Amino acid sequence: MESTKSQTAVILIHGAWAEGSCWSDVVEQLQSEGYKVTAPQFPLTSLADDVARLRQVLALHDGPTILVGHSYGGQIMTALGADAPNVVGLVYIAAFGLDQGESLGAALAQGPVTPALAHRFVDQSGFVWLSEDDFVNHFAADVDPVKARVLYAVQQPLAATGFDDVMGVPAWKTLPSWYLVASDDQALPPDAERQFATRMGAMVVEVPSSHLAMVSHPKDVVQLIESALDACQPAG
Repeated sequence: MESTKSQTAVILIHGAWAEGSCWSDVVEQLQSEGYKVTAPQFPLTSLADDVARLRQVLALHDGPTILVGHSYGGQIMTALGADAPNVVGLVYIAAFGLDQGESLGAALAQGPVTPALAHRFVDQSGFVWLSEDDFVNHFAADVDPVKARVLYAVQQPLAATGFDDVMGVPAWKTLPSWYLVASDDQALPPDAERQFATRMGAMVVEVPSSHLAMVSHPKDVVQLIESALDACQPAG
């Protein structure tokens, strides 16, 4: 008989300047415990394209699903709105949890530019990249420098227009939420993370991590995901 764990799907959503392999340690641990895990690649070409990719992956699962979004990945899952088939919970990892009418650009403009984003630049095709120094020393501040440089090398840029996309009705209005605040984050201010979490009524944990908590603190991230899985486990 198939275990309850294997019937529960987890979709891990990477953010800007990252890609699916940033979840490797989290995937390995969840798989070892019997969970079905998917960590797809998102195009980061527009919020609509990224939501379409998430829906494509959701269609592969016919049972309860937990979504886990990091950074801009929180924007993607939030934008599902109330139309989130089979989704039973949302886990935000140092992620954006915007409300209706808000945008990434407006949220970031509320404070000074963070160290990780200080030298971001836009290429000729309209995509935003991070500099190596800012990525290694600030974006991935507590990641081993050798690994951080690898992550820098495989970064996926975000379309600059993504900063202007306005959020519709957020998915967290109708779904239970969990939030990991990275208290040493140099990309998304920890106070902003706390505000997102408080506003959505999330169950919150704080970890002394850089922005890339799933890389530097995978056990803490898995523990929070498992809290959501346990709370959202189907009866029987």
